[in-house]
Parts: sequence; C-alpha cells; structure tokens
Amino acid sequence: MTARVMLSRRRLNIERRPGRPADGVESVLFLRLPSDVRLVDSAVETLVRLCFEGRAASRRTLFRLRVAVAEALTNAIEFGNGGDPKKVVAVSADLCSDFIRVGVSDEGPGFDPSRIPDPLMPEALDSPGGRGLFLIRSLADRVEFNEKGNTIWMTLPRC
Repeated sequence: MTARVMLSRRRLNIERRPGRPADGVESVLFLRLPSDVRLVDSAVETLVRLCFEGRAASRRTLFRLRVAVAEALTNAIEFGNGGDPKKVVAVSADLCSDFIRVGVSDEGPGFDPSRIPDPLMPEALDSPGGRGLFLIRSLADRVEFNEKGNTIWMTLPRC
C-alpha cells in the first residue's frame, strides 16, 4: 500500500517557488498530475500537507480544502479532460498568511459555469451534473473561473 502511494506522489510533479511579496503571496505550489482519478486522494493530501506545513489548521478548514480540491480535480479529470490519461491537470496554490488560493486547470474545451443548473432545484434533482460545483461553491470563500472555463480558482482560509 505504501509503495503505491509513493509511486502516486512521484507522478504528481510537485514544485514550490517563492511568492510575490507585492501580492502578499509567501510561496506558490505547483502540482501536475495525469488524468487518473486514482491519483486524486494522493494529490489532495500532498497539497493539504504542503499548504499547512509548519502551521496549525482547524479541522473545518482542512475538511473544506480537502473536499473542494478533490471535487475540482475529479471534475477536471472526468469532465474537462474526458478521462484521457494523456492529458494533464495542473494545480497551483498561492499561499498567503491568511488565505490559500488554489487553481485547478485542465486541457479541455472549458464550460460556462453559469449554465450549470443548481442541483437543489426540483428540475435538476435527478441530474448527475452540478453537485461537485455546488459543493465547491458551498465550501470555498470565493470561487472564480477563467473566461474559457477550464480553470477554477478557490479561495479558502489558511487557519
């Protein structure tokens, strides 16, 4: 079991760079992983560990970050990249003193997030889509997308 996790962690391509002091960013993390949902848990745990290295975090914050990033990665792999193992998902995390801004990008054509129905609406209750995005919006303090719709940014507290 441990060997499998270590193999997965090596496949993540983790990089840390100094931040941009003018923006208040202490450091920036970069992860790249193939479109394989089996790597999601390892990627999430690695990201969480690096985001809070040497810092205390509340259980609530850790839960929010884990679920939001796992949903974003799964959506990028399954919907954005269509599960194509040749395509990559890129993750970046701007680490500031008070917050974390995580970006997840896929190589897909993108989508219009405003066209995703609210899964709580009666007409959408049986629809399989939109639940992950609903969870992300419920857990993150702020959610943004690029114009193409293939990158999501989630801002969460770093405490």
